Amino acid sequence: MADVARMIFLGFGKYARADKIYALEPLGEGERGHGRRTRVWIEGVDEPIIASRTERTILYDMGHDAAAGSAIVDQALDLAERIAEQTEKGRVDLNDLGRRARRLLEATATPDDAKLF
Repeated sequence: MADVARMIFLGFGKYARADKIYALEPLGEGERGHGRRTRVWIEGVDEPIIASRTERTILYDMGHDAAAGSAIVDQALDLAERIAEQTEKGRVDLNDLGRRARRLLEATATPDDAKLF
């Protein structure tokens, strides 16, 4: 059971109480885009909310251990998707992508790796 007081960040300033979220559905290939990852059903809300975070990341924040290792993978996939989208539009911001990649790599570094860059 999720912590009743825990608020889960869904992205773009949207939050929901963990104990009110009752279903998560990843968006299909044609529905996904920048800021659109997961359909979230919340008790008391008629229509699902479109979250900018993946279902595994939301589950992880809700305290589900099964999603624990996937947060890094989700961030890496998000970074890869951003690169692909920005490349197609001809608007690649290498500084932004470099910062994101560096943060992702630092989050996965072991204590032996002290400093990656």
